[in-house]
Amino acid sequence: MQPKPLTMPIYMDNNATTAVDPRVLKAMEPYLAAEFGNASSASHAYGWQAASAVKKAREQVSSLLGCRAADVLWTSGATESNNLAILGVVRAYCKQKPHIITQATEHKAVIEVAEASQEWGSEVTVLPVDSEGLVRVEDVRKAIQPNTVLISIMMANNEVGTIQPVEEIAAICKEKGIIFHTDAAQAVGKCGLDCNSLRADMISLSGHKIYGPKGVGALIVRKLNRDFELKPILFGGEQENKLRPGTLNVPGIVGLGEACAIIKSDMKDECARLRHFQTRMLSAVQERFPTVKLNGPVQERLCNNLSFSIPDLHADEMALDMSGIAFSSGSACNSGNPKPSHVLQAMGVPDTLARSTLRFGMGRFTTEVEVEKVIDKLLKMLEKHIKN
Repeated sequence: MQPKPLTMPIYMDNNATTAVDPRVLKAMEPYLAAEFGNASSASHAYGWQAASAVKKAREQVSSLLGCRAADVLWTSGATESNNLAILGVVRAYCKQKPHIITQATEHKAVIEVAEASQEWGSEVTVLPVDSEGLVRVEDVRKAIQPNTVLISIMMANNEVGTIQPVEEIAAICKEKGIIFHTDAAQAVGKCGLDCNSLRADMISLSGHKIYGPKGVGALIVRKLNRDFELKPILFGGEQENKLRPGTLNVPGIVGLGEACAIIKSDMKDECARLRHFQTRMLSAVQERFPTVKLNGPVQERLCNNLSFSIPDLHADEMALDMSGIAFSSGSACNSGNPKPSHVLQAMGVPDTLARSTLRFGMGRFTTEVEVEKVIDKLLKMLEKHIKN
C-alpha cells in the first residue's frame, strides 16, 4: 500500500528560501542533461554551448542590476560572495592593518566573516542600530579611521525587513575613497537596485532568494569608476579572472540568469501585490491587537516581510496554534539555535519577546486565499493568548 501524500503547509517563509520558478527550471533543464559541457572547455562544441549559456546569464544579471556583464562574478551563493568581498579585501590590504566597518544586524555571513578577518590582521568596528534596525549614517561617518578600507552594510535585513540607507553610505565611501560592499541577497527583486545610483563597489546576491536554484550566486565587482584590489580566497583554477576557481555550475548559473530576467519584467507588479498582502496582514493584527510588536519600520522595509513579537506567548504554543503554516521564528540560518536572534537583541527587543517572534515572508506564489487563511489562524491565536 502506498502511503498517502502529506498535505503541505501554507508556505510563508520566502525570506528563508523561495521555490524555483517553473520558467527558471525550464531554462535549466537542457544543461542538466544533454548540454552538459564544461564552460572552460574551449576546444569543442560542448564547451562552447556551456560558455555561451554562461555569457547569456551574465548579461541577464547585469541587465537587471545596471552593471557591466564583466562585473558579474559567479559564486555558490551570497555567503561565499560575502566571504570573498570581505576576506578578499583584507588579503589585498593586509600590510596596512585594514579597518572594516559593519553593523550589528548583518547576516552571520558578514558578521562572522568580519570577526574571522581579525585573524588576518584586520580591525573591525560593529556599529549599533536603533529600535527599528537602522544604522545611523552619521555613526558610519564617525567610525571611519585613516586605515578604513571597507564598509559592509546590508541593503535589507532577512529577519525584520529593514532597508538600510545604503545610497547615503555609498556616497560617504566614494567621498573617502573607501570600498563599499552590500549584501543584497534579500533586496534583489524587492527593492529597486540600480548599480549606477547605488554606487556600491561590491554587491552580493543569491539564486535561491529570487526563485532560482540553491547553490549559486554572484558577487558584483565594479571597478569601472574606481579601481581597487581584491584577492582570491580559493585557489586551484583560472575561472572568473582567477578570483573564484572551480568548474562553473552551468545549470545553476543559467537558472540565476533566468531568475533575474523574470524579475526585470515582473518586479513592479509583483512588489505591488506583495505590499498589498503585507498591508492587509499588518492592519488586521494592529487594529485588534495593538500590543503585538511589529519589528522593524512600517515603511522602509521589504515589501514581503512581517515580523511580529507577541507578549506572553511561549514558542511551543506558537508552533501548535500556527500548525499548517510554514513560517519562521527567526532567520532560517539560526532556527535550530535556542538563543534569541542577534538581530532582535541588537534592536533592543527583550529576550522573552524575541523568543515569541513570528516572521512571515510572502512570495511570488503566495495567493490571496492563503494570506486570508494565515490571517484567520493568526488572529485566533492572538485571541487565545492576548487579553486586551
